Amino acid sequence: MADALRISVVIPVKDDDTELARCLQALARQTRPADEVIVVDNGSTDASAGVARALGARVVRCEAPGIPAASATGYDAAVGDLVLRLDADCVPDAAWVGAMAAAFAARPDVAAFTGGARFVDGPRALRTPLAAVYLGAYAAVMTLTLGHLPLFGSNLGMRRTAWRGIRSSVHRDDPELHDDMDLAFHLGEFGRIRLLRGATMGMSMRPFTSGVAFGRRVARGLRTVLVHLPRDFPPVRWTRRALRAALRGTRLGRSRAT
Repeated sequence: MADALRISVVIPVKDDDTELARCLQALARQTRPADEVIVVDNGSTDASAGVARALGARVVRCEAPGIPAASATGYDAAVGDLVLRLDADCVPDAAWVGAMAAAFAARPDVAAFTGGARFVDGPRALRTPLAAVYLGAYAAVMTLTLGHLPLFGSNLGMRRTAWRGIRSSVHRDDPELHDDMDLAFHLGEFGRIRLLRGATMGMSMRPFTSGVAFGRRVARGLRTVLVHLPRDFPPVRWTRRALRAALRGTRLGRSRAT
């Protein structure tokens, strides 16, 4: 069943040709290759688009600024049953695509999977503890906010049908949002998000080596939460999801009884 699933990989990029080449080379070494790799060029002035084409990716241009617009453009263009997403400075394990395919095949009830990551650069002694602290804090805060596991933009996959159901409601036109957090708000409202086990993702420490860059990430995270208020005020959201889950359970029970 996993082999029958067509897989698209989406990579938003802007002026990151060297890191993009490394990412695409890692994707070419996958034990289960993707059926298509889409690089969304978000106004690059370097050789990103040329590098993508030279390494076999399909290049899609996105004129609207920001990662939310670029990611959504890639998801719209994908033709696979599954749409995987990572960043241009990521290095996926060789089993990443295959692990995603196997996870979705085993859990037809799950709309999206998200995985962890490790740093591949920066001070070697700090790579493991910093990744654990960063991802652990993000998961803890956002799980309380959302009422379910969040999505991590450097390592996520979703069913294309799930994306089609929420594509008109995501905040794709706001460049100051975190697209993965926004996606989690909308996707988690109606579908299950689960943790991907069995394959991790290498990522760059670059966004965390500058106080300005890190501060921008925090500000965007806060903004992403605020644009979903008051509708997604945590207790309101938790109650709404609990009622919806109870309704699904009731319907399932009735269908089994008949």
